[in-house]
Amino acid sequence: MTRSHVRRAADLADWIQQQVIAATARGVVVGLSGGLDSAVVARLCQMAMPSRVLGAVLPCHSDPNDERDADLVATHFGLPVVRIDLAPTYDLLASDLKTMFLQIPDDQAAASGTSADLKAELPLANLKPRLRMSVLYFMANSLNYLVAGTGNRSELTIGYFTKYGDGAADLLPLGRLLKSDVRELAADLEIPQSIIDKPPSAGLWRGQTDEEEIGFSYSDLERYLTDGPDTVAPALAMRIERLIRSTEHKRLQALMPER
Repeated sequence: MTRSHVRRAADLADWIQQQVIAATARGVVVGLSGGLDSAVVARLCQMAMPSRVLGAVLPCHSDPNDERDADLVATHFGLPVVRIDLAPTYDLLASDLKTMFLQIPDDQAAASGTSADLKAELPLANLKPRLRMSVLYFMANSLNYLVAGTGNRSELTIGYFTKYGDGAADLLPLGRLLKSDVRELAADLEIPQSIIDKPPSAGLWRGQTDEEEIGFSYSDLERYLTDGPDTVAPALAMRIERLIRSTEHKRLQALMPER
């Protein structure tokens, strides 16, 4: 591990520990998705609270490889893990929610532009991270722990997270780090190489990848964020800026009237 990254990892672990102490909490809960960000956060939390970090593996019609990778991280670092299959709960809730369109005025359903068949729709996919966060907060509340989120600066800036889903957390240790920073930190933290090399994915559906859904690469986004809009194609700069504006509500507390 390089000296600069030793300090950065140690500083982040110290910061996590300080936040836990300040909240008079006992430890940290982190969801293990099988991806890079969650692996790095889990390891940092373990450094901060060696015997007071709990991982949660919460499959929900997930790719079996993701659960395998989550187990790999847990085994590699000796992290205690709770596993809860959310698929039955998700299926029941999704089935009930499909009746919503039968209960609201036609003009409202039509104006939404949303099909009554929600199977391929983002609102239904977003139930998965929201269910996971409900479980994480149940665990945290039960143990007097804090929930550590896994969002990084790249994702947070363009709102690439589910509001009140994976975006809901008490701590965001990676919130100031670009995706490339997280990857460098992961190598120095000895995260398994297969996790580092894995294409980033929110795991909302089989075969989904972040860059395919976003429509541009993390490297292009980081060039925009670090070197300015003039360093990417004008159309891409406009798209990024539009995403930043349209997702501002995700990064703020609920709006209130001025008076």
